[in-house]
Amino acid sequence: MTRRLWLSLSCSFGLLAGCLAFAAVALAGEVAVAPVVDQSGLPPLTAEVRTNPYRANARAIEVGQSAFNQSCARCHGIDANPAGAPAPDLRQLNRYCRRIGEAAVRAACLADNDAYFSKTVANGKIIVGVMHMPPWKNVLSPELVWAIQAFVEARAVAP
Repeated sequence: MTRRLWLSLSCSFGLLAGCLAFAAVALAGEVAVAPVVDQSGLPPLTAEVRTNPYRANARAIEVGQSAFNQSCARCHGIDANPAGAPAPDLRQLNRYCRRIGEAAVRAACLADNDAYFSKTVANGKIIVGVMHMPPWKNVLSPELVWAIQAFVEARAVAP
C-alpha cells in the first residue's frame, strides 16, 4: 500500500470516526419532551390495543402530524421527509406490507409492524450502548403514538 493511499484512508476513517462520535454525543443527551397537541376528536382508547385503531383516520393524521413535527422531526425530518435527517425514513415501515395482495396476510404484516412501531417508540433505541432514540412510554399517550403512526403511514411513498 502506498503512503499516499494509506494517508487518504487514514484521513477518511478519522473523519468518519469523528462524525460518528459527534452524532453519538449529540444524541446521547436526547430527552423526550411531550408535544403540545389538541387531541380533541380522537376516539379515546379504553384498553391497550395492539394494532393501530387510527389507521387512515383523518383527524388522527392531523393530530399525528402536529405531534410528529414537535417530537420526531428533529431526527426523522419535517413531515416525515427525511432529506438530510440522521434517522431512518419511517415512511418505508410498511412498504412490504403494502405489496401483499392477500388481505389476511397484509393485515398480519401490518399488525407486526404496529407492534414493532409501538414497542420502539415506547422503549426507544439503544444500539451498542448508544442512545439513538429516547424512550417515549412515559411521555406520549397511546393515542398520540397511534396518531403519529397514522400520519407516517399517510406520508408513505409508493413501494
